[in-house]
Amino acid sequence: MRSYTVPLAFAADFLCVLVFVVLGKVDHETGTALGAVAGTAWPFLGGLVLGWVVTLAWRMPVRIWPSGMFVWAVTVAGGMVLRLLSGEGAPTSFVVVTASFLAVTMLGWRTIARVVSRRGHTGARSGQTGTS
Repeated sequence: MRSYTVPLAFAADFLCVLVFVVLGKVDHETGTALGAVAGTAWPFLGGLVLGWVVTLAWRMPVRIWPSGMFVWAVTVAGGMVLRLLSGEGAPTSFVVVTASFLAVTMLGWRTIARVVSRRGHTGARSGQTGTS
């Protein structure tokens, strides 16, 4: 694994959470000022950090199973728990949208990375350089 894989993988997950929050803030017209975004994002970013820690995701950060699935699940569950503990609501529709968006993005970037990585390895093994 390259030395930059772990920080890039964490940054990709972090970005997934931030995009989710910003899109939600824009859609609901609740303001995209830094404080507003941070106030909504912190429970999910806390869940994300917890997910990385409890799953030891830095060992296999790009793997969909088990790293990606468990980081995603802990991010959503931890974020919802922290939201509820902070006095915010978590209606079923919000949980479904959150889980769906974060699944598509957090597992999606891993899928793309795996496909790109495999193509690179296949070309290197077969002696292809990608030029004609």
